[in-house]
Amino acid sequence: MALVVICGQPCSGKSTAATNLAEALKQSDSSSKFNVNTIDEASFHLDRNQNYANMPAEKNLRGVLRSQVDRSVSKDKIVIVDSLNSIKGYRYELWCLARATGIRYCVVFCNAEETQCREWNQQRRIKDQKNRWDSPLFELSPLSNGIESYSDVISDAVYYLTKELDRATQEVISVIVEAQSRAAGGPLNGISIGQGLPNLDVSRSVGLPELRRLRRTFIKLTGQTSLSGRPPPSDSESAKRMFVDYLNRELDATA
Repeated sequence: MALVVICGQPCSGKSTAATNLAEALKQSDSSSKFNVNTIDEASFHLDRNQNYANMPAEKNLRGVLRSQVDRSVSKDKIVIVDSLNSIKGYRYELWCLARATGIRYCVVFCNAEETQCREWNQQRRIKDQKNRWDSPLFELSPLSNGIESYSDVISDAVYYLTKELDRATQEVISVIVEAQSRAAGGPLNGISIGQGLPNLDVSRSVGLPELRRLRRTFIKLTGQTSLSGRPPPSDSESAKRMFVDYLNRELDATA
C-alpha cells in the first residue's frame, strides 16, 4: 500500500511523528482499517549508541533495516521506517523497493531547529522533493501545540494518494481502453466516464502505455500540489473529474 520514510537529525521528533502517524492510521474512520507496521532500531532491540558509534556499525544497521523493509512491504500494508535515513543513496534504495513492489512512497522530514539537534549531525543533507526518492515530501516543524496536529493531515494525504486516487484513475483508464476496443480503431466523438462527469475527447488512438504514463504523471502532480496547497478531494468522483480534465488537456496538446 505505502512506504513512509521518517528522517531527520537526532532528537528532531522522528519517533514521535512515526508513532502519531501509525496511531492515526490505525484509528482511521475509513471502512477498511490500515495494516501499519513500524520498523526502527528498537524493534530489533538494537542500541543506538553502539550502532551509530562508527561507519561500519551504521552501515550494518542500515542493511538490517533495509532487509526488514524488503520483507515487510506489500500492497495491503503501510510500512513506516523510523530511523535517521539521512543518506540520499539509502533513501533511493528504499524508493526502489517501493517501486518494485508497486506501492506508494513518501518521506516525512522532521525539520527541527539546529540548536535542538546534535552538532555532529548538522551537516546532513537537507531532503529535496525535487528528487524522486524524496517525493512526496512532508516537512514537519515544531509548533506550540505539538507535532500531533500533523497526524490527521498526513493520514488523509496518505489514504488519498494510496487508495482513492489510484482507484479512481484506474477506473477511468479501464473505461477508455474498453471504449477504444469497441470502436475497433474507428473515430470516437467522446467517451463517457460516468454520469455528471465531463466526456473525454479523443481524436486519435491512445495506447495503454501512454495512458499509464499520463496516469503516473497525474498522480505525482496531484500529490505535489495538494501537499503545498489545499487538500485534494477525498471522493472518487472529484478525482475522476480532475483526471479527465487533465487527460483532455494533455491529449489535445499532443493531437
